[in-house]
This record gives sequence, C-alpha cells and structure tokens, in this order.
Amino acid sequence: RTDMLLTMRRCGLKIEKHHHEVATAGQCEIGIRFDTLTRAADNIFIYKYIVKNIAHKHNKVATFMPKPMFNDNGSGMHCNQSIWMDGANLFSGDKYAGLSQTALYYIGGLISHAHSLAAILSPTTNSYKRLVPGFEAPVNLAYSQANRSAAVRIPLTPEGNAAAKRVEYRPPDPSCNPYLGFSAMLLAGLDGVKRKMDPGEAVNENIYHMSKDKSARIKKLPGSLDEALFALESDHDYLLQGNVFTRDVIETWVE
Repeated sequence: RTDMLLTMRRCGLKIEKHHHEVATAGQCEIGIRFDTLTRAADNIFIYKYIVKNIAHKHNKVATFMPKPMFNDNGSGMHCNQSIWMDGANLFSGDKYAGLSQTALYYIGGLISHAHSLAAILSPTTNSYKRLVPGFEAPVNLAYSQANRSAAVRIPLTPEGNAAAKRVEYRPPDPSCNPYLGFSAMLLAGLDGVKRKMDPGEAVNENIYHMSKDKSARIKKLPGSLDEALFALESDHDYLLQGNVFTRDVIETWVE
C-alpha cells in the first residue's frame, strides 16, 4: 500500500490518509484529496490504474468489486462534496452540523433522487450484494453527523473551519463511471437547491440499532439493479438540466 501511495504522489495525486479497512481479507483505503469535478474523476482512473499495477508487481491482485467476499464488508467509494462560489464554501452555515440551508437542500436532492442515482452510482449486479443491511452498508436514505449507518454523512470538521464543511454521499461504489457519477450527484443536489427540497430531520441514532418499526419508516436504497434502472427510467429530468446528460445517453445507459 505504501508503494501504491508513493507512486500516486509521483503521478500528482495528493494523499490524505491510508489504512486497513474493516473487512478481513486485505481490504484497504487510500483517501485522495478533493479537486474540481472533472479532475477528481481523472484522479479516480489514475488511482485505480496505479493500484492494480502495483499489486501485480507484488504478485497480488487488487479488485474494486463492490462485494468481493460473502458475509464481509463491501467496498464503497464515499464521495465528499461541497459547492464553492467566489472563493466561499456555500455548504458552511449555522444549520444542522454547521451546514448552510443550501447544503441541506442539496442533501434533499440527493435523497429524493437516490433511487435513480443508484443506476449510475451502483451500476453492477454485484453492487447490490454490497447494499444490504449490516456490513456498514449505507442503505438508509437519511442524513446524520458522523453516523455511518446513514447514506449521507456530515463529517466532523474543526470548529471554525468553514472550508472543510461538506457532505459525504456513501452509496457509490468503485464500479461506477466517476465522470457520470459525479455529474449525476451534482445535478441531483442542485435540483434539490433549485426546488428547495427539505431533507427532513437528521437521524442521530444508529439506524442499525433501531427497532424494526422505527427503521421501517426510513426509506431504503433499491435492492437490485433492475429496480434502480426502473427508477432511472421514471426519474431523470434532473439529469437533463444544463446540457450535461441527454435523453439518448440515459436511454442507452438503461439499455
């Protein structure tokens, strides 16, 4: 892993952290620093190329499968995001967990469009073997500060550090196309801002430990790729804003 991150650094990637993750069979995390949308997507491909080739050099195989091992934690691609304008972070404010109203509306957009987003962010049948209750999988469409059982997590940041305020969307996995995935998340969030989508109350309780009745009141992500694709067929107008996606692209993706 150290060989991988040193190679990444030589290729221009900025590494924030690296450590062994929760799953038992050699699961690792190398966290890379934020960048603009397109450059961040570029960095994902550089990252994966380096990881696979350095693993091969050491006579090992690296996989980015969402769920490579039965009955063990899967591998996600948690995406931290914030919107900036004129050098200011529009997600920093005086609302829940230090977020702005804009950030809360953005979360509302992510949650509202989560089912159709899943068709792009979790685009393989294996993705839905990861998105099952337990195993730290973010199946619950709720938001919370530092709560890993919610699909949207608000990372803890140093007090007064407005630049670090962000939201983390946890459902995506590394089988997705980051150019399409990052664009789709941004459009969903912006639709929430434009239409002032209320995300509801934050869920501060660990959802995995809730009673069945309380947990049942929280919406869940799709349970299969088919379900996600049906959702995308019926909910995709938000993707057509700003000439980013076209109807042809969406139809071809579903096909």
